[in-house]
Amino acid sequence: MAYQALYRVWRSQRFDDVVGQKAITQTLKNAIIQHKTSHAYLFTGPRGTGKTSAAKIFAKAINCPNSVDGEPCNHCEMCLSITEGRQEDVIEIDAASNNGVEEIRFIRDRANYAPIQAKYKVYIVDEVHMLSTGAFNALLKTLEEPKENVIFILATTEPHKIPLTIISRTQRFDFKRIGVQDIVEHLEHILKEIDVAFEEEAIFVIARAAEGGMRDALSILDQAISFSDGTVTLADAMAVTGSLTYEMMDQYLSQAFHHEVEGALESLTAILAEGKEARRFLEDMLLYCRDLLMYQQAPKIIEEKSGQLTDSFKNLSEEIPAEVLYEYIRLLNETQSEVRFTNSPNIYLEVVTVKLATLKSASPVAQPALVAESQASGEMHASTAEISQLQQQISQLQQELQQLKDTGQPVSAKPATNGKAENRKTATMRIPKEQVFQILQEATRDNLNQLRQVWGDLLDMLPVQQKALMRHSEPIAAGPNKFLLAFEYEIICQRATDDVNLKATLQNNLSRLMTDYAPEPLFIPKEAWPELRQAFVTIAQEQPQQIAEIGNEDQVAMPQNSEESVEEAQKLFGSLVTVVDD
Repeated sequence: MAYQALYRVWRSQRFDDVVGQKAITQTLKNAIIQHKTSHAYLFTGPRGTGKTSAAKIFAKAINCPNSVDGEPCNHCEMCLSITEGRQEDVIEIDAASNNGVEEIRFIRDRANYAPIQAKYKVYIVDEVHMLSTGAFNALLKTLEEPKENVIFILATTEPHKIPLTIISRTQRFDFKRIGVQDIVEHLEHILKEIDVAFEEEAIFVIARAAEGGMRDALSILDQAISFSDGTVTLADAMAVTGSLTYEMMDQYLSQAFHHEVEGALESLTAILAEGKEARRFLEDMLLYCRDLLMYQQAPKIIEEKSGQLTDSFKNLSEEIPAEVLYEYIRLLNETQSEVRFTNSPNIYLEVVTVKLATLKSASPVAQPALVAESQASGEMHASTAEISQLQQQISQLQQELQQLKDTGQPVSAKPATNGKAENRKTATMRIPKEQVFQILQEATRDNLNQLRQVWGDLLDMLPVQQKALMRHSEPIAAGPNKFLLAFEYEIICQRATDDVNLKATLQNNLSRLMTDYAPEPLFIPKEAWPELRQAFVTIAQEQPQQIAEIGNEDQVAMPQNSEESVEEAQKLFGSLVTVVDD
């Protein structure tokens, strides 16, 4: 007989064989024992967690004449025919390739007939979220008026795509990711049964790389067995999964903590030269920092989960403060989000390496801009006193700026003993008026509406720190190549301008949300927008070179309203325009 993959050979055949889903399997067994089965079930959860296996076991158990305690015997003709897929009364359907209305109507018509051999006719619909709207409507009628002796089991990895009218007519079971320890125990049992030698550390690496999926774990184990020379070693598991050894992570993080920038970059280069993938590198480093943090608080738990730990790991756990590990995890997590949307992940890895290696060992002091971000987003942690102080400073700055606009004189505050303090208060960021006018020349209402429609999704895709910045902003004008972004506070606008990665991240994410449209952002303070808008309206009907000339001037002239300029402004800005008579 041809070789079969491990995940097929070791597929669960009884409820007790399903790993990590005790609550679900016990509920199904009790329902069969008490004859309280439903006409429709919905199995949801990540891939490889036992949804389809549990559905087949349920079909066998409910039809098996020799069922004991809700478990199938797996020896009678009924159980064997279901296991081998030749039982006509147990129909397994792949909704990904049979997602049309006609296929579901055919199933609905067949459901009207009584089962031929089995007690119950069972339909197992895999990847049910792939059904079309019409197909769901056709299935809904059957679920509303179920026939006797007919059971539907719907399985999916994306339950949010299933209509609520379908979900409400089923019993839902959410399969969870399988724990690392459960996967390790199951893999060790299989290796002992097939008489393959192994190192315990290798099984832990495979279990962690599977990310909670037993099928993935068995597939990786299959590869490791083929790759090995008879014994599945740690080196074999590392090579197959692309994971980092503890020695690699020990050296890299130790160099970063001791501010050895050059050494950390050399270690990174060596790791990437061995073929390690950027995404796997970041995942392993995140888990490593998490293990260090947990080892400081609960060493026994980490030893059980991770297997044998190196002496360097234990030394680092004593040397690196928890506050620094928090910051490492934050930086690595942000980089992991950014790497998903780039074609040059190595650049991001080099940047985060420099950040880690230049991070101060002391707990970072919150800067005023970060405090302002925490006030709006709730992502940062700042004390109430700091937030209150910042609000007072912003209010004072706004009053001074308004007074400066009205009278041309700064507000007289406390007697200044040092001229530097006064200059610092009245300093404002430089606005690139020429670029603003060029954007407004090309701006259209359609581009702005298109941008605003995806703005909420764009913010959700950003890392935590950048999301905190962008919550203070809104798009106010957009053209085919660039768009204007107005920030509520000038200090936040300046911080966004200083973020070298923010513009690239916004463009990359916009290219994923909108087809053939990824404009470059330009940041300006919101309070400067009315003056810039009026200046542009005044010269909107002039030649483009005049706009460039105005962009080079130090001040923006206040315009005189005219019918043409008002009409042009309304075309450009719509409801944002307010006409004021002088």
